[in-house]
Amino acid sequence: MAEIDFMSTLHKSTQRDYLARVNDHEYPKAKAAQLAKKFSYDYWDGDRRICYGGYRYIEGRWEKLAREMATYYQLPDRARILDIGCGKGYLLFDFLKVLPNAEIYGIDISEYAISNAKEEICGSLQVGNATNLPWSDNSFDLVISITTLHNLYSYDLNKALREMERVGKSHKYLCVESYRNESEKANLLYWQVTCEAFNTPKEWEWWFDHTGYTGDHSFIFFE
Repeated sequence: MAEIDFMSTLHKSTQRDYLARVNDHEYPKAKAAQLAKKFSYDYWDGDRRICYGGYRYIEGRWEKLAREMATYYQLPDRARILDIGCGKGYLLFDFLKVLPNAEIYGIDISEYAISNAKEEICGSLQVGNATNLPWSDNSFDLVISITTLHNLYSYDLNKALREMERVGKSHKYLCVESYRNESEKANLLYWQVTCEAFNTPKEWEWWFDHTGYTGDHSFIFFE
């Protein structure tokens, strides 16, 4: 298990006004979080003050990440890849640009995201929960979960990490939100709308050991 930074460049490309997120008059933090946690229209394509503000496919945005992971993990041409918390499937779609013969699978709790997924791969995506993956042991050459598992309460996080370990072979990677100091903790609290697992890196590592997760990981910090 290693800490590998695949995500910070994408994360830092977004400018964030933390205080505006908390103090907005129309969508104060509590209201925004209440709407976001439905993981429906408001979360993906509603007002930017709630969450993404229009989650659309951007050519090349995810391809670099897909290529980096395919190279790093030396994935075979016909790799079986699972994305837990796949959203609208944009990363999986770009994986096919890198590995055209790959078998891709995605699962997400959001019915809205799956219904509005990238049309070319919608048949490879399904609604479901990270705590109960409908695949057998060792089914995938690569299992990924990006900015998803921190949205789970402890009892579900425990199950989800064990499930991720179970269905993957040797290569697994996840990215979660975290904090290293009080400033980053405050920014995370101000910005997030769906996070439930507020853990420092050491606490995340405890979770990995506790659940037997052997894959790689990285953290997103709100600096």
